[in-house]
Amino acid sequence: MVSSQRQKVHPHKFTLWIAIGSIIMMFAGLTSAYIVKGSLPGWSTVEMPQIFYYSTGVMLLSSFTMQMALKSFKERSMNRYRRLLTVTAVLGCLFIVMQVIGFMQLQASGVFLNGSTGAGQFLYIIFGLHAVHVLGGAIALLIMFFKAFSRKFRNYNSVPVEVISTYWHFVDFLWIYLFVFFLIKR
Repeated sequence: MVSSQRQKVHPHKFTLWIAIGSIIMMFAGLTSAYIVKGSLPGWSTVEMPQIFYYSTGVMLLSSFTMQMALKSFKERSMNRYRRLLTVTAVLGCLFIVMQVIGFMQLQASGVFLNGSTGAGQFLYIIFGLHAVHVLGGAIALLIMFFKAFSRKFRNYNSVPVEVISTYWHFVDFLWIYLFVFFLIKR
């Protein structure tokens, strides 16, 4: 008799996947509402600020550095892990700064959350919600950063690094989806 042992999903990973599913549903609803509202009279389009193109490159690069950090952690190359985690955290913060600059450029061009009609409001809401999710990921990255450099924490459990890596790749993928969506649906 061969005993088969079921592999269990770590509770943190399971919780992350539930959260990702919820976030996907929220953004699917928002982009669907954008499509529906876009067909109504009085809809106005918005020119995408140029900095959002650059922030896309920053986000893609940060996803790459996060993946390399995870690989380094699993290989127990802790100095490389710390460097790559640092770069990822800096890139995440840079992305947020670039988003703020993009919103400031929208305001300078006369597009405001309050009083705008059409695409401008959706751009603020959807990109703003994404920025909040990136901010949450950046905070998690900063916590991981401090733990990586702390002498108190010497835990080589890869689950926390895997969880933040998965989340970071998710917000990267989500940004690409939203960015392309707004480029196509202007």
